[in-house]
Amino acid sequence: MNFLEGAILGIVQGLTEFLPVSSSGHLAILEYFFKVEADKVLFFTVLMHLGTLLSVFVVYRKDIWELILELIETIKDLVKGRGLRLNERPVRRMGVMIIVATIPTGIIGILFNDYFESLYSSLIGIGIGLIITGLLLFIAERIGRGSRGMDSINCRNAIFIGILQGIAICPGISRSGSTLVGGLFTNLDREFAVKFAFLISIPSILGSAVLELPKAIKAGVEPSLWGPMLVGFILSALFGLMAIKLMIKIVTKQRLIYFSYYVWALAVIIIGYRLIFA
Repeated sequence: MNFLEGAILGIVQGLTEFLPVSSSGHLAILEYFFKVEADKVLFFTVLMHLGTLLSVFVVYRKDIWELILELIETIKDLVKGRGLRLNERPVRRMGVMIIVATIPTGIIGILFNDYFESLYSSLIGIGIGLIITGLLLFIAERIGRGSRGMDSINCRNAIFIGILQGIAICPGISRSGSTLVGGLFTNLDREFAVKFAFLISIPSILGSAVLELPKAIKAGVEPSLWGPMLVGFILSALFGLMAIKLMIKIVTKQRLIYFSYYVWALAVIIIGYRLIFA
């Protein structure tokens, strides 16, 4: 992998992690055509995940700080026997729902991670995943007219969104798209649905990086890759920041349908390539 390939992979990771087009699918496609061996860039994958995670912290730093402060207050209330008081504390309710949503995601990831990883080398499998992503976005854009916010999200909503996030481990199925679709399906307000989708990405992305880190360390890193990896890390963070801000505008203006057209077109191209040339 050279500097140009590292830069392209970083840019694609940053943009596609938060735009509803599947970062895993795009990276798998690029690695296929760049002939990059996934086992040799595991550490790079972890770095790019951390780069996109950094962009979430930058955009939602105020919300994250509020969640941290609310966690401290929650502990105090529990120690004093006051209970969770979710109906009185909207920020606390959101924090608890983030935890609830993470549980099914984690279970799916642990149980099916090896199977989903086996699909990364299949252009047909990635294409099918992209078709599913486009269908979900198409349906969500038609029905997503909810008005529920932070103070009314419940455990059923969080579990449903968490399940969709877990399924998005499959390459070609967008994590941000799936969680956003889950929020719109449960009648969440569009602006809050985007915020919740990105906030629950924090434990998901961090958990993925932690799971991949031991294998990455074991695989090692060739000295010549440190430069391209650093470039990829920086660009994944910068373009992730741009993608989050762009996604907020797109969702509130009801423009998800264009991403459906894009992923469907990409699916047709890679499936057609696989059937004709590979």
